[in-house]
Amino acid sequence: MNIAEEINKRKTFAIISHPDAGKTTLTEKLLLFGGRIHEAGAVKSNKIRKTAMSDFMEIEKQRGISVATAVMSFEYQGLLINILDTPGHKDFAEDTYRTLTAVDSVILVVDSVKGAEEQTEKLMKVCRMRSTPVIIFVNKLDREGKRPFELMDELEEKLDIRVRPLTWPLGMGSMFKGVYNLMEQNLYLFTPGKDRIEEDRLLIKGLEDPMLDEKTGSHAAQLREDVGLIEGVYGSFDEADYREGRTAPVFFGSALNNFGVRELLETFIRLAPHPGPRESDMRSVDPYEEKFSGFVFKIHANLDPRHRDRIAFLRVCSGRFQKDRFFRHVRLGKQVRFATPYSFMAQKKSIIDEAFPGDVVGLYDRGDLKIGDTLTEGEEFTFRGIPSFSPEIFKELVNADPMKSKQLEKGITQLTEEGLVQLFIQELGRRKIIGTVGELQFDVIAYRLKNEYGASCRFERLPFARACWMTAEKPEDLKQFMKYREQQIAYDRDSNPVYFAESEWMLNTIISKNPGIVFHYTSEFKTGGSEKANSAGAA
Repeated sequence: MNIAEEINKRKTFAIISHPDAGKTTLTEKLLLFGGRIHEAGAVKSNKIRKTAMSDFMEIEKQRGISVATAVMSFEYQGLLINILDTPGHKDFAEDTYRTLTAVDSVILVVDSVKGAEEQTEKLMKVCRMRSTPVIIFVNKLDREGKRPFELMDELEEKLDIRVRPLTWPLGMGSMFKGVYNLMEQNLYLFTPGKDRIEEDRLLIKGLEDPMLDEKTGSHAAQLREDVGLIEGVYGSFDEADYREGRTAPVFFGSALNNFGVRELLETFIRLAPHPGPRESDMRSVDPYEEKFSGFVFKIHANLDPRHRDRIAFLRVCSGRFQKDRFFRHVRLGKQVRFATPYSFMAQKKSIIDEAFPGDVVGLYDRGDLKIGDTLTEGEEFTFRGIPSFSPEIFKELVNADPMKSKQLEKGITQLTEEGLVQLFIQELGRRKIIGTVGELQFDVIAYRLKNEYGASCRFERLPFARACWMTAEKPEDLKQFMKYREQQIAYDRDSNPVYFAESEWMLNTIISKNPGIVFHYTSEFKTGGSEKANSAGAA
């Protein structure tokens, strides 16, 4: 089969949400339809009753949250579907942001009870920045929640995107009767039961069919009124607006009860885009090009604790990836090859011979690969849009067991290369500074250092509020600044200088007094796309 045929078989997307909206549960139900699992886990009240299929790290099982992106694939109706299930917790948002660079579309899960929450808004901003197509799944209709029209208004206002319902609920909570498919004009009747795979599909001849009244009682009249209002307010659904990221189709259901999921999946495979072009620092790379290219968007150490492996997740962007074939590592300027590339079902790996645009490949890494690295068949370019972000919390890493110094050094190097947290080194005393966007990341680092590397540590908070990368047209300007600010200067993993500010006010003052230096909020200045800090932006 040629490359074009393979590309047209693939759909690669991420599932994103605020914590506890039902993202991982929805992932599992999609896998049920794909036949990859036969029994789903269930997450209730932050306690695992049955361990969720896509939450495989021990700390995830203990806390009942996802803290790492899981990669899964399944076939459905002749298509290969690649799912990236992302962390919902805000402390791990950076992993989710990077994952969004590796997908072609997104399913956003919204809790019908809580509506559009803070993390939902932040994730949608990233999607809008990239014009990523988004489908919204309003979950937990079996609970008493916000009225559907109220929720539609809230989604448009808070997420800054037009919405268009494609299914519509009949009641909610204890009175939830099912959903009406606005496109097919079918009614799906709700029956509780988390192990169900099929809904009862009621074929009706339009909204005036007497069977609608017979099966739903007083809900029928309300449905007719709602559908008339939907058509008047939202108009017809435009597929082009969806693919260009301007309109989000909305579905209603209950992932836990596997209700409304099939309509979501079948519409997704029809509407969602196939793998598309990717921007590099030199040109746009088309997926149909014959020559291979791809980029690393995630690294995970000790995916299998028994083997202490280190896996780099690579998104194939063009051409054909092949096992045992030499490719160019652009950053290092050398040839590399991979004898055992993997596809994934959460932590389960299967060796593959080849992969095509849209696929996510696991590469066994001996330390050569970093997040953002580009592999090609020889051309010199680097894919854009995979930055590190400025941390918000800073602590010094202190070795609690000097006898385990080598283990600590190896562990913190590998774990920070995953992108979970950022490591900065101060030349003065070789002090190690860990930067994160949330406190929970420190717990995860300490836990994994102890359980995966046998190293003990503690963290001591530092009085910094912001870190910015620095560049200057005149090297002497940067050298002089760093000389007089030695206590607030460190280097990132690529030896780029970073300035630590005690407050936003101090950062603004430093910026105004040093016009020859450019301060950057992300590391993407290396590929020419970073957001610059300035007095307005830093405030």
